[in-house]
Amino acid sequence: MAFMRKFGDDLGLEVISDSVGNIIIRKPATAGKENVTPVVMQGHLDMVHQKNADTDFDFDTQGIQSYVDGDWVKAKGTTLGSDNGIGVASIMAVLQSDSIQHGPFEALFTIDEETGMTGAINLQGGLLNGKILLNTDTEEEGELCIGCAGGVDSTATWQYAQESVTGEGFKISVTGLRGGHSGVDIHLGRGNANKIMNRVLSALDSIRIGKLTGGNLRNAIPRESFAEVLIDKDNVKTVKQQLEAVTAVIKAERKTTEPNLTIEIETSEPVSEVMTLKDQQTMLSLVSASPNGVDRMSEDIEGLVETSTNLSKVEVTGGSGTVQFLTRSSVESAREELSRKIESIFSLGGATVEHAGEYPGWKPNAESKILDQMKTVYQELFGKQPKVSAIHAGLECGIIGSHYPGMDMISFGPTIKHPHSPDEKCHIPSVELYWQYLTKILETIA
Repeated sequence: MAFMRKFGDDLGLEVISDSVGNIIIRKPATAGKENVTPVVMQGHLDMVHQKNADTDFDFDTQGIQSYVDGDWVKAKGTTLGSDNGIGVASIMAVLQSDSIQHGPFEALFTIDEETGMTGAINLQGGLLNGKILLNTDTEEEGELCIGCAGGVDSTATWQYAQESVTGEGFKISVTGLRGGHSGVDIHLGRGNANKIMNRVLSALDSIRIGKLTGGNLRNAIPRESFAEVLIDKDNVKTVKQQLEAVTAVIKAERKTTEPNLTIEIETSEPVSEVMTLKDQQTMLSLVSASPNGVDRMSEDIEGLVETSTNLSKVEVTGGSGTVQFLTRSSVESAREELSRKIESIFSLGGATVEHAGEYPGWKPNAESKILDQMKTVYQELFGKQPKVSAIHAGLECGIIGSHYPGMDMISFGPTIKHPHSPDEKCHIPSVELYWQYLTKILETIA
């Protein structure tokens, strides 16, 4: 936020920071364009922090190590941050430009989109003057997004009994999964590390769980999970054979979607306490019964996921357990029903479930004037029609629209692949096309 405020101040522009930290920068219209429809361009300032287990990197102190690989910009072992960094950069470029023709212009930079839409949810009405919103968070060049799913976080928590037992210490690891965006990629059937780990642990006799951690972000498909267990010394060989067998089965099932899946066991320092057998079995049963992935496809839009949930995080340690989900749907009643299902499952096991961070979807506007205008401009520039779609991921447009009813909104951007994972990359040629399109749109509106 401080960086963006300084950026606006250094340009001599009006800068506003609201009560939660969103930044608004106002740029006057080009001379003679003062009375045209005012435009807001919007992007979010945060990114998803994901890194590979073998990557030594501190997001709090280090800058992203980006590099160019052919037509793509990538990062070394971490997420790149092109979601939504490339959109934010394009807004900054418009603010800085002296050559782009435009009417009254406002840049809205929101906070914490990736961790709960905090900035958009708490955006104050009456701060923005714009009547058209250009959101920069769509990830396929040539695609105009006019609708998205809403979402809600569900968190199950419980207490469990512990006891001290003898045994040899081992660490079981599930790594190498592709992960990805829990909205954009949920339909691809990628492996969920929490589900796979739960299946592995359920297949092993005579293990006692001391600690379990998997996943770390609500909107990222979990790529890794780690369990610290005790095994009776007389059963170590048998457990390793069982692990080898279940690993072979899972890898055979996942050979296409998850070719780099790795399941390993290694010796470790023994944990001091483990879950009681009863509580261990209850936890494994609850996670096994939990929904994950696509729940229902849209009946109205071919190929669009209507409702899904991501079993995003599991943490079991020190007598306390937590399981987190992010449930998305373009149908509010369906989202509520799937959330109730999660609550029902965990309530049967004695857990408490809380739902929070609910945000609305964005209903497509068939009479959108900016959509018609952008379709026309795209055809003129590139000789073909853009793809018009709704997406299963969450965009801030619906939330912003709840604060500014009647605002005409659309989302677009350059091509980004594999957001929310260390495989994230941004397509350089598409950025050039996006920039041509963006500047032409602003000039056309003006």
